[in-house]
Amino acid sequence: MIERRPFEALGRIECDWLKARLHFRFGETGCAAHAPLGPLYIWNDDELAPQSGFGMHAHANVEIVTYVRSGAITHEDSFGNAGRIEAGNVQVMSAGKGVLHAERNEEPERTLLFQIWLSPRSRDGEPRWAMRRFDLDARRGRLIVLASGRAADVHAGALAINATARVLGATMLAGETLTYALPDGASAYLVTTTGRVDVNDVRLAVRDGVACISERTLTIRAFDDTTVVMVELVDVY
Repeated sequence: MIERRPFEALGRIECDWLKARLHFRFGETGCAAHAPLGPLYIWNDDELAPQSGFGMHAHANVEIVTYVRSGAITHEDSFGNAGRIEAGNVQVMSAGKGVLHAERNEEPERTLLFQIWLSPRSRDGEPRWAMRRFDLDARRGRLIVLASGRAADVHAGALAINATARVLGATMLAGETLTYALPDGASAYLVTTTGRVDVNDVRLAVRDGVACISERTLTIRAFDDTTVVMVELVDVY
């Protein structure tokens, strides 16, 4: 089953400094049909105004993956971690038993990012934070693992997360096609950024998402230059 979630139909949170579209329902915000997919329960498409952002706030028992699409975000937390995450970089934070953190756009231009929340595989662990740059252009037309709960992926260079999930990304040029085989019993959620794609013949417009359930193979065809980001969800790793 391929379930398209059009960008214009997503839940929204807006204020003077934040425009957020919610691929998954959060509290009373968003479409009731946009339920969690396995451990994946938040995927927000955020636009932060210059010199704005989230001050120090608390998280516990959540895995947060941030993919910066343009601009940059500055992170700091109560364990002394700090970093500037630029476009093309990925940040992961395992909140574990509890952490305070802040994320702000300290840049002179807007920042666009995806923030993805996953339920942890085990609870109350030690908080962790890391970031890494992935040059998707160098391996264009392939889904590259950015963050994963699989030890083999981490050994190969992916960021570690405490979840039965993998976060993947690919840059594609107009006219390119890639095929990806999902593990038995896996589901996936995919979002396109700046271009239109087909996912198994379901057309996605810019910034649309799609839930893929009980599909063995995904065939992604790009009609424009774009980047796609996907979370693969399985029962165990």
